[in-house]
Amino acid sequence: MAPKTPNKKGTAVVTKKQNQEKTKQALPVSEEVAATNMENMGHPEIYPLVLTTKTQEIFNCRVDEDVTDKQPYKLIKKADIIADFINRAAVSDFYPVKKLVQEYPGDELLLVYDKDFKYGLNFYLVSTEEAKENYLKSPEEQEEQEEPREYKEPSPEDTYIYKPPVSKPWVSLGSEKEIEEETVKESTKPITYMISRKRGQFGAPFKFSDQNASSVKDAYIECTAYPDKNFTLKHLEKEVGMQVIPKVNDTSTQTRWVYPKNATTQYYPREFSEEEKETIGQSKPLIDFLNNMSISVEIALQQNEIMNTFIDDWKSLAEDEGTFGDKTDTHLKEYQSFTDLHNLTEKMITCVSWHPVIYGLIAVSVAVRFSFEERVQFSGKLLLQPSLILFWSFSDPIHPQLMLESPDDIFCFKFCPNDPNIIAGGCINGQIVLWDISAHAERIENIKTGSTRIKKATLKPMFLLEPESNKETMYIRHCAVSSIESGHRKVITDIHWLPGTFEINRMGSVFENRSGISCQLVTCSADCTICFWDIRTQRTTTQQTDKKKEEVIEVPFDVPPTFLHLDLSWKPLCRLRLSKSETTLDHCPTKVSLNDDDASYRTQDKTLPPIKVVKAGESPYYNLEGGMANHLKPIEDFCTKFFVGTEEGEVIYTDWKMERDPDTGRLVPKKPVSLYAVHDGAVHTVQRSPFYKDIILTVGGWNIAIWKEGVMSGPLLQSSCAPKRFTSGHWSLTRPGVFYIGREDGNIDIWDLLEKTHEPAQSQSICITTITYIKPWTFSGGKHEPLL
Repeated sequence: MAPKTPNKKGTAVVTKKQNQEKTKQALPVSEEVAATNMENMGHPEIYPLVLTTKTQEIFNCRVDEDVTDKQPYKLIKKADIIADFINRAAVSDFYPVKKLVQEYPGDELLLVYDKDFKYGLNFYLVSTEEAKENYLKSPEEQEEQEEPREYKEPSPEDTYIYKPPVSKPWVSLGSEKEIEEETVKESTKPITYMISRKRGQFGAPFKFSDQNASSVKDAYIECTAYPDKNFTLKHLEKEVGMQVIPKVNDTSTQTRWVYPKNATTQYYPREFSEEEKETIGQSKPLIDFLNNMSISVEIALQQNEIMNTFIDDWKSLAEDEGTFGDKTDTHLKEYQSFTDLHNLTEKMITCVSWHPVIYGLIAVSVAVRFSFEERVQFSGKLLLQPSLILFWSFSDPIHPQLMLESPDDIFCFKFCPNDPNIIAGGCINGQIVLWDISAHAERIENIKTGSTRIKKATLKPMFLLEPESNKETMYIRHCAVSSIESGHRKVITDIHWLPGTFEINRMGSVFENRSGISCQLVTCSADCTICFWDIRTQRTTTQQTDKKKEEVIEVPFDVPPTFLHLDLSWKPLCRLRLSKSETTLDHCPTKVSLNDDDASYRTQDKTLPPIKVVKAGESPYYNLEGGMANHLKPIEDFCTKFFVGTEEGEVIYTDWKMERDPDTGRLVPKKPVSLYAVHDGAVHTVQRSPFYKDIILTVGGWNIAIWKEGVMSGPLLQSSCAPKRFTSGHWSLTRPGVFYIGREDGNIDIWDLLEKTHEPAQSQSICITTITYIKPWTFSGGKHEPLL
């Protein structure tokens, strides 16, 4: 060992000795008397000791002077230690080993300096002569004392002779059972996952660009590692042992204790002196102020005595709740239920509508309750089942009056605002279907105006009629279907008739409609497109229709030729695609709301006027001229912006006008004016208020929102997340602040914004299945509002 360099200042040594003295003084009496050896560490002959500075001076074993790293031991005479016992008694540092010293056979004991505190203290005493001699003996002397081994020549008997192994029968000792127990076997059943994408992302073109992946939603896909069998190496099982050695750190801290003190604060109010009070009291500004305000104060005191200023005037103006009935009168009551025993098995209602003219007559579209995978699996079975729109009357809720056939399930339909006998519907396969029920107008009119015609409509509802069971249900075929190649490619989620006051061209420009007849429709689909359609003959299809007329086409006698020129060749007039910014993906629209889409509300009469049903041959749609054939006058200052709800829960405010791309010269839609992601699910309702055209209600996911057109900061009102998902909604037709919300658990929430804005005013359970559609109506002068 190299000699330790002497400490120039000597402060470290003094500090260590002082700590040793403190440790010595802090030991209890029991620890001083009883000595402990290192038997647990394999050295029973070693006894650790604490020698203070005074003891080191007495026995000449001072640290770094008498005992160093080069010579860390000292031989102390036994007689000197016994003399120290006599002089200092129990204060002696050797007192814990007094018995050991007295029984020691030799004259000198070996004292070793433990610099690294290997045994816990600064010195230790060797208790045996053998251990002392082994410690003092040098390594060279130990090697000399070892006797040298004699070399012995190997004998022939010690020479190894190879003997080949002899096969023996195998005897089982239980090793195969151990191997079987250690074999890894699959104990759990593997889990199967199905991963799918959003419908709006199927078939979308890809265009790669650089962008910040953390700032764009769904901008990157994580590629997790997976084992490749082609590069997998099989390893044998190994037994590996590891030993963890903890690292121990000795730390200490000392907090400074502060003696607690009581602290108090005393303050006195500032007051004017007597002279200041007299001066201010006689000042002219104070006298003028008191003279001016005294009259107002007297009037206020008199008013407080005459009337209570804290009374709620609004409660005084409110009517008594018990005047016209109790709270049970406001509940929804089931008046009628409709059932078809033949065609509604395992189907769901997708759309409901009241007949615009004939009261007490409703139309309902139904679809099979299958997912996309189930539709593909049972596609052959679905071809055998008819896809229908059923007409029911309140007079016969079991037998449908009419059944409109379609090539596939209908998910939305609308009556024409000019002729209720014309119906347009959207299929799940992306086709638009047109029906003309003018030939059956007299039949459905007689349902309402038969032998039991209502004489006093104000006394009882108009649809309490006697059923006519002698009439069979009529199946009506469609008269036109759009081209499946040129139309939508996925389910049509919403459809609207454009009002008869205007029409648009291929660029989305608005022109006046001279005929005053609704001839155009707008549809949105899950294929991320919004299409505008024209039911009139287009110039591009004139030659095709002429060829069809020349050919002999056998048209069934029960199919009217109203829209024969559109059958299987009907193409959209204008197509919009709402693209997402900075990506090649598109928004998937589910609902649209135009600026003037309230044509259905205009047909509602509040006082039961005489029924006017267009008869066969009187419809203005039999002799339609070619669309946009003449030069029409454009309409200036017409708002072409509209609201769109998407499958991702976004509400978009955009423009249907097209613009030319400066690079390619092609017509492209404009960028959305605003986009808000307020719903956490697909938007099911986007509807304008029938009273305020710039107020829009949107329903989707677990919340609802109310918007005002022109306010770009966001919704005016947004509800909190509901416990159940919302599936439909509709404004009330009689009260501006009321709307109805359908939920997936079969409940209907009635919101009254004049009463509550944070929760529904009333919630009522209607059925045990999901509410898929809500459609209110009015009759009896607006006093009653039935709900479908």
